[in-house]
Amino acid sequence: MASERFYRRGSINSLQSNTSDEDMVEIAGAPLDFSLADDVPPLDREPEKEPTVYNGAGMNGASKIMDFFDEPVPGVGTYEDFNTIDWVREKSRDRDRHREIASKSKESLCALIKGLSDAFSGWLVMLLVGLMAGAIAGLIDMASHWMTDLKEGVCLVGFWYNHEHCCWTSDEITFEQRDKCPEWKSWSELLLNQSNIKTILSGFIIRGYLGKWTLIIKTITLVLAVSSGLSLGKEGPLVHVACCCGNIVCHLFTKYRKNEAKRREVLSAAAAAGVSVAFGAPIGGVLFSLEEVSYYFPLKTLWRSFFAALVAAFTLRSINPFRNSRLVLFFVEFHRPWHLLELIPFILLGIFGGLWGAFFIRANIAWCKRRKTTVLGRYPVLEVLIVTAITGIIAFPNNFTKMSTSGLISELFNDCGLLDSSPLCDYVNEANSTKTIDNLPDRAAGKGVYTTIWQLALALLFKIFITIFTFGIKVPSGLFIPSMAVGAIAGRLLGVGMEQLAYYHRDWVIFKGWCNPGADCITPGLYAMVGAAACLGGVTRMTVSLVVIMFELTGGLEYIVPLMAAAMTSKWVSDAIGREGIYEAHIRLNGYPFLEAKEEFTHKTLAMDVMRPRRNDPPLTSLTQDGMKVEDMEAIINDTTYSGFPVIVSKESQRLVGFVLRRDIIISIENGRQRQDGIVSTSIIYFTEHPPVQLPDNPAALKLRAILDLSPFTVTDHTPMEIVIDVFRKLGLRQCLVTHNGRLLGIITKKDILKHMAQMANQDPDSIMFN
Repeated sequence: MASERFYRRGSINSLQSNTSDEDMVEIAGAPLDFSLADDVPPLDREPEKEPTVYNGAGMNGASKIMDFFDEPVPGVGTYEDFNTIDWVREKSRDRDRHREIASKSKESLCALIKGLSDAFSGWLVMLLVGLMAGAIAGLIDMASHWMTDLKEGVCLVGFWYNHEHCCWTSDEITFEQRDKCPEWKSWSELLLNQSNIKTILSGFIIRGYLGKWTLIIKTITLVLAVSSGLSLGKEGPLVHVACCCGNIVCHLFTKYRKNEAKRREVLSAAAAAGVSVAFGAPIGGVLFSLEEVSYYFPLKTLWRSFFAALVAAFTLRSINPFRNSRLVLFFVEFHRPWHLLELIPFILLGIFGGLWGAFFIRANIAWCKRRKTTVLGRYPVLEVLIVTAITGIIAFPNNFTKMSTSGLISELFNDCGLLDSSPLCDYVNEANSTKTIDNLPDRAAGKGVYTTIWQLALALLFKIFITIFTFGIKVPSGLFIPSMAVGAIAGRLLGVGMEQLAYYHRDWVIFKGWCNPGADCITPGLYAMVGAAACLGGVTRMTVSLVVIMFELTGGLEYIVPLMAAAMTSKWVSDAIGREGIYEAHIRLNGYPFLEAKEEFTHKTLAMDVMRPRRNDPPLTSLTQDGMKVEDMEAIINDTTYSGFPVIVSKESQRLVGFVLRRDIIISIENGRQRQDGIVSTSIIYFTEHPPVQLPDNPAALKLRAILDLSPFTVTDHTPMEIVIDVFRKLGLRQCLVTHNGRLLGIITKKDILKHMAQMANQDPDSIMFN
């Protein structure tokens, strides 16, 4: 018997429920300690809410005698939506499938061919996932760029060209004015013969799971959301899109369609492919899936994730959506290595990133809680319209908030040259300078740079606060790009300040040894890149995968040490303020039963302190291996809402035999009534190999041994909880049974563990430490 619940019953179809063991975890009061007086303690259980009545009668039918051990029943062993996966059971089922294929392959050529195709199906799935993810990402990139520019104007020679592509073939412009070609006309020039109007586009999302309609709708609305100008990115939604592709491909292969654990391995690889096409970072995508996404990540999944990310990146490169023959999103070319003393400002950026990350998480979670109690929570479309209107009104006067966030980051990463027309590069150039264009010395800032500093400062404040309210609205939204934008702005401001400080004060001790007159000492674009990594690390608490994504994203491999220093500093600072990243915070906000691997449980409690039932609770609901009637089983199903039941030898001995799921019992009884003659309410149900002795005039018995898990995971009542928690994490258990000298005492579920950990943390906030 587990604390996970199904609420609608009565037939196979009615097993589709709205709640399950992924329901919101309610933190109850502290557990009550009790000691065992003898070998058979009271077996009781917390009372549950009144369930909907299940009625399996009236389904007599076929004449065939059904043996569930020899003929599997459709639906048995499957999961409801949002259910926790039993990884141990799924791995066992996969081993059984391999043994069956291996034994049959020795008997016939067809079975051998089927076995070989099954062996290579995993790589085929990864190939299809990578191709689909790369193609869809390329389509999204091109469409979002086109719609972003469509807000400003249209190309007269081809409306499907964005601004940059429209001006490529123009012969009437110079390199300095490459964005001002006569083929591109703004809407104000076409309609009003002016050049100061703006159109805002917005998109919506229909919430779903991982099906084909979710893929289609999210792909379309992601383009609208990215091009709308909202403070969001496409990276998180692209991971969702790639997972939709993985889930769709899984339905093509029985190996993955009928095994949830194998499907989750595909989804882990799909997440890696999603990050790969979002940033052009295949290695970073694999590490991101390993570090942040996957609960279970075996070595085989690592290689297949790498293959899927590689195929996705290759497909995106073949489509070439950026038309620059590069895969990376923000390619940088810095012409001077960093100096050791620059680690000080890099660490300062790390501190800023940690403070920003902690502030953003607390503010965003507080707003998400508030949203549920306001009108905006009940009318999400209205919230999207309000946030879009506020964003457009405030962002329009500032050139750096008016442009797309990706374009802003790209400009902030840029190392200024003589041909750059951006106001960020408005420096005073020396007329007699003999330096090449790619190796300019530090120069005095011009009027445009000082004006830009004020605009960037206002853009920083705007991005900080608008992202809090944008992340979480009902549109496809990612957090990577907005977080990077905040850090890039802060880094560029600090970089310009350090550059001017070094230019006017080269005789200072900190500059005297390495910053000579006429030299290129400070690279402000590098500071923007480090700041972007710091803020992204402060929000997500990523470390290794973050650094790899950043140097893949920019191509700046030689700057890995500054990136590492900023990422580690931001994590330390943000962890000192709040122990959860944005993903963990939202998981906890939604009440999902997720055991965070970063938490270390240090209390000296035992399994008997956490297991159910407790003292004064109702008796533990269990089944006997034989002697129970169909009507008895149906009564238990009607009177309880538990998703599983332990099976014992008898009520007197309480010796544990196995564990059976509620869903499997309902399906098996219904199939037994339909397909086996003589199954009525008074029929005996048995879980043993041989039927019990019955009188000749008794109705036929129903054998359900095939659905019985004969090897449920068990612990003794004196097992330390730190070991129990470790077992749940590493084996992916849904529940474990507690025994004493072979006798069943109770059960521990994942929710029980989460409640216990929360209660211990509330009693002693310093008791749960993070690695």
